[in-house]
Amino acid sequence: MKTIIGIDPGNKETAFVVITGGKIREHHYLPNDEALDVLQIIDKNYICDIYCEMIASYGMPVGKSIFDTCLFIGRIIEALPSVKLITRNVIKNVICNSSKAKDANIRQALIDIYGEVGTKKNQGGTFGMSGDKWAALAVATAAARGAKLYEISELES
Repeated sequence: MKTIIGIDPGNKETAFVVITGGKIREHHYLPNDEALDVLQIIDKNYICDIYCEMIASYGMPVGKSIFDTCLFIGRIIEALPSVKLITRNVIKNVICNSSKAKDANIRQALIDIYGEVGTKKNQGGTFGMSGDKWAALAVATAAARGAKLYEISELES
């Protein structure tokens, strides 16, 4: 079974989700340095495909946190040279068939795919998912469904 890791990078903390055979196996939200260490261990010891959300320009002004996130994406690329990049717009189109989809639409589509969150006693397919982990799951899911990915070499031209 194919293992896919989806990464939602942040300026200070990063979320990532591991899916195998269409099931969520792990999900984490860690400080960037810890996340990078764990991802390198996973990449070294397991056969997996790794995908990371890439920042894209939508014409709006951005602040320091976006630039810090861009720097961290560069660190991910350096540490994990086989990583593939995917933009949020592509994720929306693959998961919701619309570039106008909002986070709530994406979350609902992911619940439809993986199952309800559930409770501690009766855990569902997305139990424990919260915040940026949903974005990381969206990255992995879009990649698993054949989203248009950007190779690192495409960004260099």
